[in-house]
Parts: sequence; structure tokens; C-alpha cells
Amino acid sequence: MHERFVHRFSRSEPRESALADMRGLIAPRQRKNGWTLAEEAGHAGPDRIQRMLNRIDWDADEVLDDVRRYVVGNLGDRDAPMRQLAAGR
Repeated sequence: MHERFVHRFSRSEPRESALADMRGLIAPRQRKNGWTLAEEAGHAGPDRIQRMLNRIDWDADEVLDDVRRYVVGNLGDRDAPMRQLAAGR
């Protein structure tokens, strides 16, 4: 899945943070927040993931479109609704 939107980030650090964030979101944890995502990624704290969400130049709508295309193409119905989760933006 990650390869479907990796091109949205111009540098390797944001690409790595996006991958770590995605892995944290799909991890089997009951609570998911900046700290638990950072733990899952092996980071000392949530700074890297928060920086990716808040300071790095990327378009969340374009990434959402990439994810939607993947879901529709591989898992579902083209007309099914897709909810966007707030990403602190």
C-alpha cells in the first residue's frame, strides 16, 4: 500500500515517517495516538510523526485519493462511501 502514495513525499524522511505511521495505524493496538504510533515505529517520542502530519509539505487529499483507488480496485465497491479520519490538520 505504501508504494501507492510514496511519491507524494519529496524526501526520504517523510516517506519513512508515513510508512511508520501507516504501520502503527494497522497495528493490533487498542489505543492509537502519537505516542503509541511512535512506540510502534521504534521512536523515542511522537515528534517525527507529528512533524510529518503538521510541518512537511504534502497533500492529505491526494494521499486519500491514492488510498481510495487502492480500496476500490482491490477490496470494494466504487460507489461505497469512504470516511476520512481527522489527521490533526
